[in-house]
Amino acid sequence: MLTINKNLIQLDVEAATAEEAIRAAGKLLADENKVEERYIDAMVKGFEDVGPYIVLAPSIAIPHARPEHGVLEQGFSLVRLKNPVAFGHPTNDPVQLVCAICGTDATSHIGMLQTIAAVLGNKEKLEVILTSNNEEEILSILN
Repeated sequence: MLTINKNLIQLDVEAATAEEAIRAAGKLLADENKVEERYIDAMVKGFEDVGPYIVLAPSIAIPHARPEHGVLEQGFSLVRLKNPVAFGHPTNDPVQLVCAICGTDATSHIGMLQTIAAVLGNKEKLEVILTSNNEEEILSILN
């Protein structure tokens, strides 16, 4: 079970580019000692090298990198952008939620993706995450 604390959520973040949005989500992980700073660079490089594959659903990006790029412990952060940002995905742009994940191994990585998909795949829960200004309410949905 993945738990998230209030320090791993940031609402109405200003970002002009996909890189800024990814870095904002990664910074939350670094600030909570879930990853080293180099992990953030690896997430950005993955996006630059492979493209918008991280935009897994309409308005949702899930940036990540490999564990050996600086994961200290399993983690998840959620950034809701003030204004949606184009990531270059042909059907799922623009992105409003950036959910950065860091897994200590491939198994935890897959488990986190499944958990996030279950939460964000629920239309009612997703609507609350996209519209609520109450971090506690969002936390209760995520946990």
